[in-house]
Amino acid sequence: MIRISRRAALGGLAAGTGLLAAPTLVRAQAARELVIVTYPGRLSEPHRWLGDQMERRHAGLRVRLVPSDSQDIVAQIKAGQGQSAFDAMPNDEPPHITAMSEGYIARRNDAALRNLPSVFPDLLAKSQGFGVPATYSLVGIAYNSSLVRNPPESWADMWKPEFRGKIGIARTSSNLGLATLAIAAKSFGGSETALEVGWDKLRELQPKAARSPAILTQMLEREEIAIAPLWNNNTASAAEKGLPIRFMMPKPGAIAIISFMSGITNSRNPELVNEWLDGILSAEYQARAAASPYFFGPTVRGVTVPEAARPYTPSTPAEVLALQTIDWPAIAPQRGPLVERFDRVFAL
Repeated sequence: MIRISRRAALGGLAAGTGLLAAPTLVRAQAARELVIVTYPGRLSEPHRWLGDQMERRHAGLRVRLVPSDSQDIVAQIKAGQGQSAFDAMPNDEPPHITAMSEGYIARRNDAALRNLPSVFPDLLAKSQGFGVPATYSLVGIAYNSSLVRNPPESWADMWKPEFRGKIGIARTSSNLGLATLAIAAKSFGGSETALEVGWDKLRELQPKAARSPAILTQMLEREEIAIAPLWNNNTASAAEKGLPIRFMMPKPGAIAIISFMSGITNSRNPELVNEWLDGILSAEYQARAAASPYFFGPTVRGVTVPEAARPYTPSTPAEVLALQTIDWPAIAPQRGPLVERFDRVFAL
């Protein structure tokens, strides 16, 4: 309703000031559109807020959000062959690495981003000069407190005998699934380049496999499983329904996975894309994204994590320092074979 009223007001202003003498210019203004790929569901709401701020600053601009977690978007961008229908998109670390190598996201224009100095340097370095580190999410241990009296305190605790057959894991087609495999390997002497021990340890769990993090969350809610490595956001969403779902950041630390927001190569609106990226790095956006029900970790200095988010997001220096990362450049290129093997081993 706000956008419609604003367009109507602009039309009235044009009629009263003689702008109808240049109808082509007026039509071009009204048709100006910034197209942003966003998250499905409520996780898109911080993006909508940011889009509304930009629309208020730019007469005739429409910021259109396209919710998707599908590779179909990438296929459409590649099919554009020089001009994309999209202007910016979010990517977690593994697809960000792929996007850089395949050339469909643009290099960052540092001079156009006044909020860039506020970004934590370690997170900015991981962008490798493409896009900005928008937020991060955590992989920790979620559990159903009706079924688990003494939850695991460390990653290795998931292999206690009493949890065998009660744990769910996500398919390696998801970043959650890849992270789970890496956790299993690293907890028992392996690494991202030495995953065989991880496969052995996952089989030991006698787990129930899910095709996606969303399905894994549903299995936890329905008590089909008692424990799962899971995103903090998914866990928080389940807990907010009043279900007995809890989240913990296990020792030696939860896994932080950065989400980058990047401009699309050959966007028709590079100046607006820079404004969008700078808005992502604003304290106002970061605080909003950190709040319930989104629980995204802030990537800039000086943002206070809201009280309601603290069970799901690091809020003290010690918790932030304890965060672990995955060597995505080592593991992401293996995704195809890892998915095929997962489906064979766990009958998906």
